[in-house]
Amino acid sequence: MQRVESTTVVPGAPLPMNAIWRTIRGYILWQYERGTLHYDIMVTLILIFVLFSPRVIDFNDKPVGRNPHPTDVVVTADAEGHLVYQIEASAITPGDDRGVREQFLRIIEPISGAVSIVSYEAVRDRKGREQSYKVVAKRE
Repeated sequence: MQRVESTTVVPGAPLPMNAIWRTIRGYILWQYERGTLHYDIMVTLILIFVLFSPRVIDFNDKPVGRNPHPTDVVVTADAEGHLVYQIEASAITPGDDRGVREQFLRIIEPISGAVSIVSYEAVRDRKGREQSYKVVAKRE
């Protein structure tokens, strides 16, 4: 008679790769209970991504710089209650006083309604070139 030996395989410790994949699967499927170490790790990873990804990833979500008005008009008020308009010099064509005032009114009236121009002066740079006009007006 022949002797037949049977071999049985005793289950050993799980392979390390299986444990790693189970852990990763648990993170993806969000299987860990609140208050456990793995839950805290998942939340920490999410916070790191949210807080630091804008510095690393260019999302192209910067605000677009826009002009407050197509002619670059800035409006402020002075102490006497007059409105002071800063108008770019490129929006005005030089000419006589009456023509320049009419151009100012065409720019100002769509913004503030009916106004009358009290005074205006050219703002010049260091080289003497006109950069803008400072127009003082009052509402009618």
